[in-house]
Amino acid sequence: MIFDTDVLIWLFRGDRKAAGLVESCADRAVSVISLMELYQGARSQNEIKVIRRFFPDHEFRVLPVTESTSHLAATLVEEHSLGHGLQLADALIAATARETVLVLATGNVRHFRVIPQLEIKAFRPSEK
Repeated sequence: MIFDTDVLIWLFRGDRKAAGLVESCADRAVSVISLMELYQGARSQNEIKVIRRFFPDHEFRVLPVTESTSHLAATLVEEHSLGHGLQLADALIAATARETVLVLATGNVRHFRVIPQLEIKAFRPSEK
């Protein structure tokens, strides 16, 4: 399973459902795009260090943007940006999931539901 950035943000905030979802998955992956989004949202060097250590410590594969992934993402943006507002980062994450034939765990189902041949696992964080 590939985890979208929003699920990982909930995980880092201590959400028990996000932690349970990650723990229940034996084959964990993340797009390098999500990793960069997490770094970009970090508020300190310490947070960056925590993020950097988290993925190898929890046996995540960090999936690169390959040439075929970038071509698929460009096609997805061309087809879905005007009508559905598909953004660059989401297109790259979706293309990575499709290219690797992994289920995408996301709380942002509406961002991805228009993409054909993309299997989605809807995530909802714990209630307060």
